[in-house]
Amino acid sequence: MAFTLAANAQNGNGFGIRAGLNYNANGDYFESVGDNAQHPDRNIGFHAGLYGKIGDRFYFKPEVVYTQTKSEYDSNEFKMQKIDAPLLFGVKVLGPVSVFAGPSLQYILDSEFEGITVDNIENDFTVGLNFGIGANFNGFGVDLRYERGLSENEATFVNDSVGLPTSRIDTRPDQLILSVSFAL
Repeated sequence: MAFTLAANAQNGNGFGIRAGLNYNANGDYFESVGDNAQHPDRNIGFHAGLYGKIGDRFYFKPEVVYTQTKSEYDSNEFKMQKIDAPLLFGVKVLGPVSVFAGPSLQYILDSEFEGITVDNIENDFTVGLNFGIGANFNGFGVDLRYERGLSENEATFVNDSVGLPTSRIDTRPDQLILSVSFAL
């Protein structure tokens, strides 16, 4: 039965697990990539979760994923944990290769700036967009996607003890996501 489900997951309806790495950007994406080339680990996060797939050539692929991101602003570090729920629509374009796109619903679980928990993010629930390309081979898949948050969302930091002005960080995702998946 497990063999049948694994074979069908890549050629029709099914479900599985996925995990991988995220590269989160700050501000201008390409400028951020250039700045971080000297310290490639500085904006790396990870994700793990489940997916379902309905259809074959044209398909719908909902996912539920735990994501942890890290971003460095100057010498300060901002970390965020969230649940992502991409709702992807895809089409096979050539053999095992497919392209996909769709909205991503995000719920922020926790955020931290330099060891201080941030409670005043404007919106815990936001909406983004995912699009990318993937390849699937007999129950094993790999995909590369870009995610961008569409809902404006900022975290506000106030340090009353020092008398510094209020600081704001844009918490919208702007990231490349590399994943591997296994059909169950």
